[in-house]
Amino acid sequence: MKRALLSSTAVLLAFGLAGTAQAQESTDADGASNLNDEDIIIVTATRRAADVQDIPIAVTAVTPEQLDKQGVVNVQNISQVSPSFSTSNAQVASGTVVLRIRGVGTTSNNIGFESAVGIFVDGAYQSRPGIALSEFVDIERVEVLRGPQGTLFGRNTSAGALNITTRSPDLSEFGGFVNATYGNYDLVNVQGAVNVPIVQDTLALRLTGAYRNQDGFVDVIDGTGAQIGESNSIDQFLVRGQLGFESDGGAKARLIFDYTESENQCCAAIEVRANTAFENTVENLGGPSRGGMATVLPATDAFDVTAAQRAIDNLTATASRVPLANTDQWGVTGEFELPIGDNADLIFIGSYRDFSSSENYDSSFSGLDVFDVDRLDTNIETFTAELRLQGDAFDGSLDWMIGGYYSDEQISSETDFSLGADYDLQVGALFGGLLGPAPLTLLTDLINDPLTPGNGVSPNGTTATNAYSQSSKSWSIFTHNTLSITDNLSLTLGLRYSDESKTGGFNQLASNNPTCLTLLSDTATIANTVGANLVGNVLGTGCFAFTAPAIGTDAIPFPLPREFNVPFKDDELIYTGKLTYEFDAPITAYASFTHGYKSGGINLDITANAAGADPTFRSELVDAYEVGVKAKFLDNAVTLNMAAFHEEFSDFQVLEFTGAQFTTFNVNSAKSTGVELESVIRPDDNLTFNLGLTYTNARYPGDCDGGTPNANVTTLCGNSLTNAPEIVAIAGFNYDKDFGNYLRGFFTGQARMESDRRTSTQARTVPSAAQITAAGSIQAAVDMAPLVAFDVQDGTTKINLRAGIGAQDESWTLEVWGVNVTDQVTRGVTFNTVLRGNSRSAFAQQPATYGVTVRTKF
Repeated sequence: MKRALLSSTAVLLAFGLAGTAQAQESTDADGASNLNDEDIIIVTATRRAADVQDIPIAVTAVTPEQLDKQGVVNVQNISQVSPSFSTSNAQVASGTVVLRIRGVGTTSNNIGFESAVGIFVDGAYQSRPGIALSEFVDIERVEVLRGPQGTLFGRNTSAGALNITTRSPDLSEFGGFVNATYGNYDLVNVQGAVNVPIVQDTLALRLTGAYRNQDGFVDVIDGTGAQIGESNSIDQFLVRGQLGFESDGGAKARLIFDYTESENQCCAAIEVRANTAFENTVENLGGPSRGGMATVLPATDAFDVTAAQRAIDNLTATASRVPLANTDQWGVTGEFELPIGDNADLIFIGSYRDFSSSENYDSSFSGLDVFDVDRLDTNIETFTAELRLQGDAFDGSLDWMIGGYYSDEQISSETDFSLGADYDLQVGALFGGLLGPAPLTLLTDLINDPLTPGNGVSPNGTTATNAYSQSSKSWSIFTHNTLSITDNLSLTLGLRYSDESKTGGFNQLASNNPTCLTLLSDTATIANTVGANLVGNVLGTGCFAFTAPAIGTDAIPFPLPREFNVPFKDDELIYTGKLTYEFDAPITAYASFTHGYKSGGINLDITANAAGADPTFRSELVDAYEVGVKAKFLDNAVTLNMAAFHEEFSDFQVLEFTGAQFTTFNVNSAKSTGVELESVIRPDDNLTFNLGLTYTNARYPGDCDGGTPNANVTTLCGNSLTNAPEIVAIAGFNYDKDFGNYLRGFFTGQARMESDRRTSTQARTVPSAAQITAAGSIQAAVDMAPLVAFDVQDGTTKINLRAGIGAQDESWTLEVWGVNVTDQVTRGVTFNTVLRGNSRSAFAQQPATYGVTVRTKF
């Protein structure tokens, strides 16, 4: 596969198809656009305005023009312009977004987990990726900062950071824009902004808005085969208002208010591997036929990737209901800059954000009415404040900064779970029909009347309402300084002390589970009926984790949930050192070391304290080494940036879904090693070629369990990290030309090529306690464990194309475009289907989309 990928890369480079993002538009220090020098790219990756070629950080900078031309509409699409960045999403629209840089990210679906890739919008930290999924509109710049960024950007940036800057109000000129788009899946998208100076050169107002509506690309059918709706639809809008101010004395201020609301049907999973024996048993027991449980039934061979791809290509999911996610959020951000003398500035950035979501979905991912999340309500309130004093000294030889940071986050969540009419049927099929014939209220029949099936207590209608909460406070003090040792050599030293305190837990507001209570009352009868080896299986299905009563104690023989409220506290010294050498030619070389940190926390899940387990997980640490070169050649016609990196993580944080519950744990070690290349070639004023190439070996080393075998951890050792392809290449071109004195046209193309990647947390099936006992040790059981079915996503190439024509003054532009024009449908996450044995399901990524866009500026 690697050889094929490299061959396709060479072909695409020869044709010059699409590319990694390298900004050709520069910006002033205050973010205002400046097109006078296309060779300078100003970024704020160092919390100071600087040419991207001069800073010792691997960073990709993307302008709004490039966002538009490559179809980047939100954070999840940044992978289209940065080869080292990737993203995936699962069933919960707001809470299962995973961002990765250099193959490293934090799996989600637990509100207690924070991303390893920090997101900063206008300098303010966004505590969860789902919060930052609103529309990219009126954006000045997106910066992808690769590698740990803790000294400057603070908490939870062990893998990297996204630094997103919206366009500031223009204090002097009235203007604005309107864009309108129509595309397939009935896409309707309208964006616009207006800038109004209130007091010339002193005070201005900028208003921005966007609306997007698009049908879902996954058809959802029920157990009878009838279509009941669509999944992965979009219906959202955003409004943002800004006030910008600047005094004659140089004081600056920006106040930003935004509000976003969305109603998305997200996200249904597609079965990619059927459990044939299970589904035949369901049919034999009087349940629906196999066709009612899965639309496409691939072969059971774990390596039949073609069959899995057929299922994904079909873009049809079977479920008892269409998922629905309603979210709304609003926030206020204030940025103030005050000159202190001639050589220093005092800068304050404060923000408050309120995020709320309400979601419901079929969590069994089949046509059987088994298990539903009837309500998942989440609220996150976040306050952040950062104060920096920065300037220069010794005739500019020392660029210094000191500062402090504080955040307060309050999380609350409530979930209503329920078991459906087919739950007992599904459980009976899992036991192979051994517990009795239909009608199947099987589990409690074992105790009440095993000779007369149907006299037991039905689990249908079982409900539980569970609540989770967390209060988190973080503060830090930091300094970041660059000393020019000579005219060419400089040393950067950064230091941050970070303190994290959290208190959180789980309590059950209501529970109705008579099946579980009946089974617990007489485990001896269960053992006599089905055998001692199956007692745990019977209790596990009868006391299903998400709806189990939270009455666990040391005296109860089965690990039932336990309510808990626990503290977590940690602190860490984060530091970095960088040497930079600027050659006489426009070439900058650097070497750096960074010790980074991502806070630990509390597993906010119903099973976190079952059997007295510790519901907390440890903080993640990283030591990162990097060397790089940034160069320009041939009168700046060629830009070439390269970086080599090695990152060593300890206590790497992992969340895994086992098919019955979510587990969190720390892995002793994980590593990411690789090389990155970004290049821009400008043969003339009209044509630009781009290339981005990343080789990443992100893996769990063979001894990742630290010599202390643990089934969950040891099974990971020796495998790559999830969704971390070894090779990613982005290549492309942009041709832009004036025609006469009025018209202007462009044609741009882009291709992103990925090698094979794993899409599951585990590469092998985690052995059970019985299998470990039979094998004699955890390691022996792991060695015998089979590979997880349909884990690997084959390498793909996705191509975007766009062409446009319009007025040279941009008063109007007409564009036609296609994203993923060859319709390569891929899997983002693959997982064990709930209570379906070895059945596997997956979440599909976006198929081909195309449309037309009209733009006007005034």
